[in-house]
Amino acid sequence: MGKRVLIVEDEKSIVDILNFNLTKEGYGVLEAYDGAEGLRLAREQDPDLILLDLMLPRMNGFDVCRSLREAGCGTPVIMLTAREEETDKVLGLELGADDYITKPFSMRELLARVKANIRRNEMAAASAPAAPAAGGNRLELGRIVIDPDLMVAYKDGRTLELTQREYELLKYLGSQPGKVFSREALMEHVWNYEGYVGDVRAVDVAVRRLREKVEDDPAQPQFIVTRRGLGYLFSV
Repeated sequence: MGKRVLIVEDEKSIVDILNFNLTKEGYGVLEAYDGAEGLRLAREQDPDLILLDLMLPRMNGFDVCRSLREAGCGTPVIMLTAREEETDKVLGLELGADDYITKPFSMRELLARVKANIRRNEMAAASAPAAPAAGGNRLELGRIVIDPDLMVAYKDGRTLELTQREYELLKYLGSQPGKVFSREALMEHVWNYEGYVGDVRAVDVAVRRLREKVEDDPAQPQFIVTRRGLGYLFSV
């Protein structure tokens, strides 16, 4: 069965052009013109990715995303917005959106992001163990231990409650302690955006959320360290 994309957008002209291009690329398409209907379809139809507008009738995109994540839904969400305010973009990412794209957008870029997010989800599912077992490929990083076999990270022996993206970011940084990774490199390797050039705000938001769960004091990080003007590194 082909991958399915749920479009939650109240402007029919945008829905039509998205539907046309996604269908042309081989995706199945579901449509919703308000937030409440989008949330219902997301729960009932379990699409492979959701394109979610922010400003919607009945229920806005922020609340739709929050409801999905609170219910444990890990479906990739790309937020669509015509608004340029940084706070809107950051809030969407804080609520669990995987990415955002600002209208008017390049269809080529949007399709690339759809493909990358679906591929990342597939890769994570494929790497999940068939049954719990003692991990044999653990990354021992002082107080932090990462078990790629179980897709779990620990701090001081306690399981860290990380989202999939947070886990992938921690694992990637921890795989080469001390090496500085630029935001663009992290977008390419953790977000799977090949040759990424553009807004890297999603990296900063993800790092901030990760620090809140990993660091003793997020304001004075010991593990996920910033190198000003260069990027981030994992410090042991």
